[in-house]
Amino acid sequence: MPVLVASDLDRTLIYSAAALALTMPDARAPRLLCVEVHESRPLSFMTETAAQLLTDLGDAALFMPTTTRTRKQYQRINLPGPPPKYAITANGGHLLVDGVSDPDWHAGVTARLADQCAPLEEVRAHLEQTADPLWVRKHRIAEDLFAYLVVERELLPEEWVKELAAWAENRGWTVSLQGRKIYAVPKPLTKSAAVREVARRTGAELILAAGDSLLDADLLLAADRGWRPGHGELADTEWTAPGITALPERGVLAGERILRELLKGSRGM
Repeated sequence: MPVLVASDLDRTLIYSAAALALTMPDARAPRLLCVEVHESRPLSFMTETAAQLLTDLGDAALFMPTTTRTRKQYQRINLPGPPPKYAITANGGHLLVDGVSDPDWHAGVTARLADQCAPLEEVRAHLEQTADPLWVRKHRIAEDLFAYLVVERELLPEEWVKELAAWAENRGWTVSLQGRKIYAVPKPLTKSAAVREVARRTGAELILAAGDSLLDADLLLAADRGWRPGHGELADTEWTAPGITALPERGVLAGERILRELLKGSRGM
């Protein structure tokens, strides 16, 4: 039976320049591979060592990118190794099979959202009314499934985020702060549900996972074993659970360590 490896991407396997956390002397910094270009500029990176580990992982297991990115944002990424057969985008809203969204899966997701939580329009309107233009740079709707803001992090009031989280909780939504983005995501929209569906289709009996944010907690809990880096929302709150390993590494070197652990786990080590 295949081993299914479901991993978050941003700040787990791939890193923007601002998130690299290169704290070593310049001469000892790892060689980096650019894996995403946006508007003709390099945007996301991994170490060359991590790139080789990911290639090896693609040979040892069924590797499945599992991201909150939209399909369009995901398709900008050019990961090393064989193209993934399956990928999860929009936090579970789309299950891609050979790069194409499974229409039945998406229809099931939208039906659950309509039935189990407040509508997107209510959340969008609340964000428009309460977010201060002083620190908001962009309002975005992703795939007609969830909303997010791009903010100036140093100007963002911590209390506003807490108030938004409480407001959203009462309406069946979750709030996640990741770098310069604040996500408002329906609780029924989960990475874990899509991972379980792929495990069902493939007959995978072992699921390994990695992630760094609050939106990855359900993904990690759905796995037999999971890893989180030493940065991100889960590290900041010291979140843990049985079968989850909290790694000390931060930044792009954490991505390298995570891939090393996923590869060892795939090989039964």
